[in-house]
Amino acid sequence: DSCPMIHIPGFTFPVVEYLLEDVIEKLRYTPENTDRRPRWKKGFMQGHVSRPEKEEKEEIYRERWPDYLRQLRGRYSASTIDALEMMDDDKVDLDLIAALIRHIVLEEEDGAILVFLPGWDNISTLHDLLMSQVMFKSDRFVIIPLHSLMPTVNQTQVFKKTPPGVRKIVIATNIAETSITIDDVVFVIDGGKIKETHFDTQNNISTMAAEWVSKANAKQRKGRAGRVQPGHCYHLYNGLRASLLDDYQLPEILRTPLEELCLQIKILKLGGIAYFLSKLMDPPSRDAVMLAINHLMELNALDRQEELTPLGVHLARLPVEPHIGKMILFGALFCCLDPVLTIAASLSFKDPFVIPLGKEKVADARRKELSKNTKSDHLTVVNAFTGWEETRRRGFRTEKDYCWEYFLSSNTLQMLHNMKGQFAEHLLAAGFVNSRDPKDPKSNTNSDNEKLLKAVICAGLYPKVAKIRPSFSKKRKMVKVCTKTDGTVNIHPKSVNVEETEFHYNWLVYHLKMRTSSIYLYDCTEVSPYCLLFFGGDISIQKDKDQDTIAVDEWIVFQSPARIAHLVKNLRQELDDLLQEKIENPHPVDWNDTKSRDTAVLTAIIDLITTQENESARNYAPRFQ
Repeated sequence: DSCPMIHIPGFTFPVVEYLLEDVIEKLRYTPENTDRRPRWKKGFMQGHVSRPEKEEKEEIYRERWPDYLRQLRGRYSASTIDALEMMDDDKVDLDLIAALIRHIVLEEEDGAILVFLPGWDNISTLHDLLMSQVMFKSDRFVIIPLHSLMPTVNQTQVFKKTPPGVRKIVIATNIAETSITIDDVVFVIDGGKIKETHFDTQNNISTMAAEWVSKANAKQRKGRAGRVQPGHCYHLYNGLRASLLDDYQLPEILRTPLEELCLQIKILKLGGIAYFLSKLMDPPSRDAVMLAINHLMELNALDRQEELTPLGVHLARLPVEPHIGKMILFGALFCCLDPVLTIAASLSFKDPFVIPLGKEKVADARRKELSKNTKSDHLTVVNAFTGWEETRRRGFRTEKDYCWEYFLSSNTLQMLHNMKGQFAEHLLAAGFVNSRDPKDPKSNTNSDNEKLLKAVICAGLYPKVAKIRPSFSKKRKMVKVCTKTDGTVNIHPKSVNVEETEFHYNWLVYHLKMRTSSIYLYDCTEVSPYCLLFFGGDISIQKDKDQDTIAVDEWIVFQSPARIAHLVKNLRQELDDLLQEKIENPHPVDWNDTKSRDTAVLTAIIDLITTQENESARNYAPRFQ
């Protein structure tokens, strides 16, 4: 209604922009050892799962490419046109970036250089490329990598102005695009790619790949060069690609799982989930919504009518995703609260490990040392955290040395410490514990029981289960791991289990599974058959020839003496009833009250998990039916 509008422009100095063809022409650059076939003859985006809209863009790109080259012929040299034809669009050309940095340093005026790259591997490779040249080793250069996995200690240099005659070169992910501002940047090199996570609803898996930036990203990157004086921005993609970039990145709501959001919608009483989400500016697909609702029903957080169950109400109140919330409740119930809160905090924020450039191998070895042979990434974080708390009590110096030795970020550890306090507050308010202190002795009677901790981890992460099969390849001694939906997957190189061959059992549970170059489990914990029987899905007993089998969700099948199978089934029923009662009427378990039914059921289960397991588990080695 002709409401007055005020437009406030941001001020930046003018920035000259260059495209890939301009950069090649300027440097007279020839790409090395590329396959001479143009990219579209090599088969489209090998190994990537591409979304239909991306496919359409690539189709247009291929159609228009010959015309585009013809237009360039009069304006650029023949060698530039040849180079453009040889360039592999899929990869960021780090040799070109190194050559461009060299050119800026030798030919252009003073000012910091900011390079945008999609991920750790590119940053690390470019860093090595520069350091292999004598010129960049001198003290006339400060080269700073910026990535969320890298220690923050040396990152404060980013903001410091360099003395005259010293040039700062920052190699960063898109963290430098909006999150932080580096004032003295005059030259921006935009690698043209950005790492994006997507959620593939068909296969129920997150994927992460380097995608082309959007026009909005490119504009933002350009703006970083004009803050203190006129600047230069080099976009490393050609003009045809520039014209086909999306206007914006895909909104996050269209590329992440929706479980946590669905619980929020229910607890805020906003009506039917699918109906409410359909009214958003960018409504997620029906598949994504149905998948989330089904997951919540499997978790018993929603009933068949899509209403919150008592468990659902507690999970909606905890500020974490539902699976991790369930793990927290089990940690309170089984009185192993402190370590479980550490795991929950690290899974919902990030683990405390950092990886300094060039120290990857040492960092892996230190992490392995902290795992203390638990064969669990989750318990490794617990051990790291406990060690940090102990050294912290002995003073700042000791704490600093400990973090330095084990490649830990004290900022992240402090954040995890604060999160644990918040989780405990929620549990106290809900009536599951007696104190807001995660270390309250009453809540930690069983915190030293490693087998129980693994069972509680399993309770939270189920049905994210993988099966270990011994691999007998001569080349490398690594186990084969497969999941129900993906077939063979890999354990991520950062995991403490990546080269493990001596597992006690054949089962792993994991939190993050992501498809990058192949499908990786980023973190995992070995669990025993009993963990899966008590804390997995529905269990059923069948006769198989003359042997009883007991199955979890009809796909994890164990052979078992009938006596044990029935004992487990009855105890499992008792546990489910007890949980239901605790959730409808929360109160802490009193472990001193030996006559109470609660204590008897929980003690029986803990005994089975920790002691019985040894002889009886050996008697019925798990096997796939």
